[in-house]
Amino acid sequence: MKAARLFGPGDVRMVEEPAPLPGPGECLVRVTAVGICGSDLHWFGEGRIGGSVLSRPLVLGHEIAGVAESGPLEGRAVAVDPAVPCGRCERCREGYYNLCPHGRFAGHGATDGGLRQYMAWPATELEPVPDHFSPATVALLEPLGVALHALDLGWKRFAASVAVVGCGPIGLMLVELARAAGASRVVAVEPLEHRRAAALRAGADEVVGPEEAGRLPEVDLSIEVAGNDVAVAAAVSLVRPGGRLVLVGIPDDDRTVLPAAEARRKGLTIKLTRRMNEAYPRAIDVARRNVIDLEWLVSATFELARTREALAAAARRDGLKVVVVPEG
Repeated sequence: MKAARLFGPGDVRMVEEPAPLPGPGECLVRVTAVGICGSDLHWFGEGRIGGSVLSRPLVLGHEIAGVAESGPLEGRAVAVDPAVPCGRCERCREGYYNLCPHGRFAGHGATDGGLRQYMAWPATELEPVPDHFSPATVALLEPLGVALHALDLGWKRFAASVAVVGCGPIGLMLVELARAAGASRVVAVEPLEHRRAAALRAGADEVVGPEEAGRLPEVDLSIEVAGNDVAVAAAVSLVRPGGRLVLVGIPDDDRTVLPAAEARRKGLTIKLTRRMNEAYPRAIDVARRNVIDLEWLVSATFELARTREALAAAARRDGLKVVVVPEG
């Protein structure tokens, strides 16, 4: 089979290798689509993310759609949950599977992800999806789960006002979700013009650049999805005293600078996200009922052989969601 492996920052090579053999409890999955995520871009651009450093050629990709080729779901279209928790540690026993310190994650560390034609993955981490879902829609279920988890952390009351700072694909999903959840007002902050237009399409009442965020009325909940200090400062400035701030973005240098005096003066409740927690079934249901639209977020599709181009295109941020289709 063909696989796209990252050998170093910016160094993605197509390799031929045997298809993986499923181990106990695993299924062989034929990969049909993989979304490119901001965390993939950290690996691609820096060869690391947070404290994890590239130690061997790695297959990236954790937003994965596929078809089970063996096991109890054989023949079914599936969404691949990229997180495999240990199920035994204290965090898992408490229900915080996304915080498991012993789990593995597709396309991260030493665990290969989905940018290949086949992968072997635990059957328990495969979610069957409706047959009418396109592979691109299935690939977007993982970032939708992240958006749902972020909203869960911050949502407190019906008809709350919400700000979304950073309008990449997850930010745009949050705009749609906040509107669907009953937000009285949704505002968005985004420096790129084409993404400001996308935020309006997603349902934002008003969209401004970061330099204009200070003129917007304060909101109950502010969600930062950009991963830089300008966005964090804008998110803090937008939330009302006693309100909530959720940080989703991953900073390039593994440091987040917070306007501490303002955040303290406002008495903010601040929460940070890590991936998602058991949100896949809800994400599938949200997509099945057309609560929000996903397909329009896909702005470019690449074949597996053009994975490096796909990653570079996503890094330029001149579109929205980039998807790689291993089957061509």
